[in-house]
Amino acid sequence: MINKVTLIGHAGGEPDSRTLDTGAQVARVSLATNESYKDKAGEWQTTTEWHNLIMWRDLAERAVQNIKKGSTLYVEGKISYRKYTDKDGVEKTVTDIVVNSFRVLDKREKGADNRIPDSEPQNVQARNSEEAGRQYTEVESALHGEPPSGSDDLPF
Repeated sequence: MINKVTLIGHAGGEPDSRTLDTGAQVARVSLATNESYKDKAGEWQTTTEWHNLIMWRDLAERAVQNIKKGSTLYVEGKISYRKYTDKDGVEKTVTDIVVNSFRVLDKREKGADNRIPDSEPQNVQARNSEEAGRQYTEVESALHGEPPSGSDDLPF
């Protein structure tokens, strides 16, 4: 069985972090994903979905250090559902994305260190600034409904 989610979007704010009684750190941040399409009239429409991200321990610490409001993020994780009762006694269900790994896709500033920190997963890291810039451009194009350069408009 597989429960895997991959998202690319923009952080809705700074991560909210706290340390539990057990000593584990947890961080929460919202992520906006956009989808663009043409309606029946031929006009471009954009819909935005908001996702609740939850990060634990070292990942939470890294999130607090690296995620800023508006940051473009690549996120891998799993869907989790939880229920709670609000102050009026109404039972609510919340959908969260428990993050296994993330990567900030924002362009690096000049002089930024291009090394890959040991704590970050290798499979989602750009190997150099040129690749990071190319990935950022492709992701930004995808987020705004434009095909990447050299694309033949095929979805695969």
